[in-house]
Amino acid sequence: MAAEWTKHVDLSTPGVVRIKAHNNMKIDAAIISSMDEILNYQDGRGPIQLMNATELPGAVGTAWGMADWHYGYGLPIGGVVATDVEEGEQGGAISPGAVGFDINCGVRAVALNISADDIPNLEKLSRRLNGRIPAGGSGKGGVNITEAELNMILRAGLNELDSIDVGQHHTVGSVESDGSFEVDELSISPRAKQRGLKALGTLGSGNHFLELQKVSQIVDHETANQWNLDENQVVAMIHSGSRGLGHQVCSDHIHNLELRLKQRSEGWVDEEWGYVLPDRQLASAPIHSKEGQAYLNDMKTAANFAFANRAVLTDRLFKGLRAELGETVELSTLYDVSHNIAKIEDHVIHGKNCTCVVHRKGATRAFSGEQSEIHSKFSSTGQPVIVPGDMGRGSWIMAGPHSGQNQAFGSACHGAGRALSRAEARRQINPEEKESELRNKGIIVQAATKNILSEEAPEAYKDVDRVIKNTANADLARPIVRLEPLTVIKG
Repeated sequence: MAAEWTKHVDLSTPGVVRIKAHNNMKIDAAIISSMDEILNYQDGRGPIQLMNATELPGAVGTAWGMADWHYGYGLPIGGVVATDVEEGEQGGAISPGAVGFDINCGVRAVALNISADDIPNLEKLSRRLNGRIPAGGSGKGGVNITEAELNMILRAGLNELDSIDVGQHHTVGSVESDGSFEVDELSISPRAKQRGLKALGTLGSGNHFLELQKVSQIVDHETANQWNLDENQVVAMIHSGSRGLGHQVCSDHIHNLELRLKQRSEGWVDEEWGYVLPDRQLASAPIHSKEGQAYLNDMKTAANFAFANRAVLTDRLFKGLRAELGETVELSTLYDVSHNIAKIEDHVIHGKNCTCVVHRKGATRAFSGEQSEIHSKFSSTGQPVIVPGDMGRGSWIMAGPHSGQNQAFGSACHGAGRALSRAEARRQINPEEKESELRNKGIIVQAATKNILSEEAPEAYKDVDRVIKNTANADLARPIVRLEPLTVIKG
């Protein structure tokens, strides 16, 4: 039987399934998809989560599910929801669960000055890089830093990268927010610091990876040329975040906010702020409250760590490539994007200016070149949007609009999105067979455990080409180049 919300669907906008506000929804919810894809995908919990997010205090505009949406914690992965900072006396809500546990999980895409044909022995290169790039859930293998050096990174992100003697392979404007958030004070817990102290420069586990790819298709030649991307060129994607440090920061704040909630017939209630929430996983605080400001500050602190983590991984990749392929190898950062972050941004909603807290959970900015936050080097192309797919089929680099702002708070997909849960993937997919199948396609996978080969198999993900098509049809971003995997390092 169809879910009750299907009676409130509006399909008048191309590429968008809009669920009109009903019952306790404050605003509409919308998913970048077709109705058939939604009804045939997973167990139907994702749309319910998105509708729950529309009940956040101060919610404005529309709550969005990107084309790679799937069920998550509180807000679906691929979810975007904004609240008005001027709502009421203390502003709209900020929700740690709507940002995610891996704060500032993101992807850095770097372009190499070699083609795939310039790699004489992919198998050997893959093994050697795997030895240099720590992966897995333990956090072992990070660079040796002192607590004082960690504190400098936490305070300023990439602005303090020199303090730990790491090569910088990015230029001004090639990292979102220039890789540094201003932090009022270092107030994260000692446990969070402890978890980050040995993890800087590590990939992590799950869907985190380092992947060498080659440009297999150019869709927008003019933009690709401006970004210095050519057919068969080698590109690397590095997908990682704030590791255990960010997870601890999120856990600490969710725990404190959940303690304030009392379960009533109408939902989860915070009596002091008058909040009534449909799901305790959306535990929130007013943005201008002591608790809201504390989370925002600590989120930025963890985000600085994540920016530095991807930078250290880039330097480790660079040194590994030079050791194996020679001193002539160069790499440069095309762009580094954040996936799990809340940012205060100005948007026009229903014809009126609004300063919003935009939560992006498993979603990336897709700003046009006109936006003041985007460096002038992207003024004619729009911001690069990095979209990893899966380790067997491919990935994409897209771009934000040439001008204006897209309808989803300037957001787009961050990947392919899961089609199978990890447990279901382990049940369905044989890891040895998958490794052999990928190797026969010329793709070398270095996985920390056999389970990863099942959990991260191509079949566990949506078809990234379809995700890109849906994203483009909704005018959120436009495809520039497609990439095919060469070798993958997975945790």
